[in-house]
Amino acid sequence: MNGTFSDSFRADLRDLMRWRRDVRRFRTDPIEAAVLNRCLDAFSLAPSVGLSQPWRVIKVTSDQARAAAIANFMAANSDALAGYCDEKARLYAGLKLSGMCEAPIHLAVFCDDATTKGTQLGARTMPETRAYSVVSAITQFWLLARAEGLGVGWVSILDPARLCQDLQVSPDWRLIGYLCVGLPETLDDTPELERAGWEIRDNTLWMESR
Repeated sequence: MNGTFSDSFRADLRDLMRWRRDVRRFRTDPIEAAVLNRCLDAFSLAPSVGLSQPWRVIKVTSDQARAAAIANFMAANSDALAGYCDEKARLYAGLKLSGMCEAPIHLAVFCDDATTKGTQLGARTMPETRAYSVVSAITQFWLLARAEGLGVGWVSILDPARLCQDLQVSPDWRLIGYLCVGLPETLDDTPELERAGWEIRDNTLWMESR
């Protein structure tokens, strides 16, 4: 490989991005460790500010920890529903917003805001770039997981402080994403929220500077 890519590869990459969807409906089949590890290798390939690699990934495996995360979601989801009314409340109540009960793999991904790796290069003026680096790594993981036939669902309806406490992580770690990973029940290149009538994708790409 010399760093150049064919037309067919570029077309496949566009297909991969189009078919990368936020999955909430998983099969319960176990995932081979080798497959998951290949996907997790995406983190080591991701860009990071100052080469700080601030991501910290926890596999949530114990029944107690998974149950606590699910209870966290259910409480946060109930609070969120109370914030809507009328038709939007009806729509929200019918959405499946988490695959936590079915997905065989749960990953909690954190940003280590106190890391000394990278010696603050680039993060001294914009410390938030550490979190951006973690998001970039998650995106790479997501695409590689999809290429392996897996689905990924990002659960954001959570109380981060409660989750950090339940998982007993360092106080310097900030929750960036709670990911459900597994084989999807079905495949679709249209976002589930769009199919459910919650929102429509905006294809506006950019704005000109003034």
